[in-house]
Amino acid sequence: MYLRNFSVALISGAVASGAWYAFKGTPSAESGVLGNVNHPSSAGSYSGTLATSNTYSNAPQPTLGGGTAEEVAASTRRALVVENDQFYTGDIVGDQPLSKETGGSGRVVVEMLTPEQATQKLRQNEESYAVGRGRGVVRYDVTQMASNHPIEDDHAEKIVEVSQTIAATQDGSPAADWMFWGVFDGHSGWTTSAKLRQVLISFVVRELNITYKSALADPSLTYPNPSSIDSAIKTAFIRLDNEIVYDSVEKVKKANTKLAAAELLAPAYSGSCALLSFYDSRSKLLRVACTGDSRAVLGRRGPSGKWTATPLSEDLTGSTPSEIARLRAEHPGEELVTSAGRILGQLEPSRAFGDAVYKWSRETCKRMKASYFGKTPSPHLKTPPYVTAEPVVTTTKVSPEKGDFVVMATDGLWECLTNEEVIGLVGQWLDSQAGGPKKSWFSHTDSSLPVEKHDFKKGDGQRGPIRQQQWEVNGGDERFVVEDKNAATHLVRNALGGKDKDMLCALLTLPSPYARRYRDDLTVEVIFFGNGDKSGNVVPIPEAHAASQLELKSKL
Repeated sequence: MYLRNFSVALISGAVASGAWYAFKGTPSAESGVLGNVNHPSSAGSYSGTLATSNTYSNAPQPTLGGGTAEEVAASTRRALVVENDQFYTGDIVGDQPLSKETGGSGRVVVEMLTPEQATQKLRQNEESYAVGRGRGVVRYDVTQMASNHPIEDDHAEKIVEVSQTIAATQDGSPAADWMFWGVFDGHSGWTTSAKLRQVLISFVVRELNITYKSALADPSLTYPNPSSIDSAIKTAFIRLDNEIVYDSVEKVKKANTKLAAAELLAPAYSGSCALLSFYDSRSKLLRVACTGDSRAVLGRRGPSGKWTATPLSEDLTGSTPSEIARLRAEHPGEELVTSAGRILGQLEPSRAFGDAVYKWSRETCKRMKASYFGKTPSPHLKTPPYVTAEPVVTTTKVSPEKGDFVVMATDGLWECLTNEEVIGLVGQWLDSQAGGPKKSWFSHTDSSLPVEKHDFKKGDGQRGPIRQQQWEVNGGDERFVVEDKNAATHLVRNALGGKDKDMLCALLTLPSPYARRYRDDLTVEVIFFGNGDKSGNVVPIPEAHAASQLELKSKL
């Protein structure tokens, strides 16, 4: 199950092969190594103007008699300079690599990916599946883009065929489908999100199985009441988190070895948000369970012919008003239960799996650290737990006949784009796949995204795209482009630059750990509802599916 993560790292390394160049000693303009240097951009205030006149060379600079202009241009490559908390672009002149030693300045020059290499990197993890179940879902697209190394995000998808003995169908068909999609945003490591990929859906299916069977045992019911289904999902989340956080401690005590502690406590010490969607083909109800700050948004065609964006989750963090009120009620008198938008002034998500140091007693934290390894708890820890894995569950009636779709993504996407931009971009992508905007009463002919605009209001449970301010991105739909067959990849491309190829290439060139200062890991899923064929198969769509992902896992 870990193959996908390792292959991501290997592919990423292959794309950037030969791209690590660093200055030897302290370069200067007089040495012929470093050309004119303009003021670089800082991590706190990224300059949107990436193109500069900086020149880097490992050979003497071309003279008037040293070659034609065409020869000089042919030997010039784009470069990205990373220095402390700053980066900026320039040119490398010559065809030999720079010295690989890094001087005391900490400055690193990385050969910038070309637009073609950037596209290759964008598409290396994309997956796309045609769903021929005839039960309300026709396709879903997935992709990931790492910032951390290894990537701390993860995802999982599963379709479970359910017989009438578990879920009676209104039309008398012998079975229904339970369809699941999950995105998991890890932090302080990748182990918790990997655990969720492996088992969270199984935990939920087990609880739903019990709930649905109980309903069928009652002659007056053919379907569980809504609250019992929500309760089953919440129970599954909490039981898994208890296994990760509390059962692991008992197992470590019993094993009494550091080897066992390293394996068992890793998912407890790291953490992960979870966003899980559950679609029941019988009821056509989509439930979204959110633990943390990943987000799901529904796209639906409105009366005007444009798409409307409807959030299906709330960002659950230390700055969300509803979460602040809940935490202060649960921990009265603790003023620092949330501080600067973070739990105890440290952790941003207020709901997460793992993160044991916010859940264990101080005594347990000290015992685990003294006997094995671990983190020191916050000095403000008084009445744990402060963080819970219990999700907030919403329910939405889906209209497959209207072509609804849902975008699920970790916060790395929502830091870059608004809800409306994301839904509009998928609408734009749908138009492009159909050969352009439909020529009908609801068609639009301008360059704007086909989406109803919504004024963002601070405090409505949805954070704005902070990266747009950091990157100094000028708003406007003209900055977007359609170049990909995978809808999720289309979103990531436009989140990281769109038509601005210099920005896109620079953000994809930045290596870890520098990349994390400018962008987070991104995991995106786009689920398309509709009335498709009934072949019964779930198959990859070759033109939107990376070859490296073709045989990694079964979906049914």
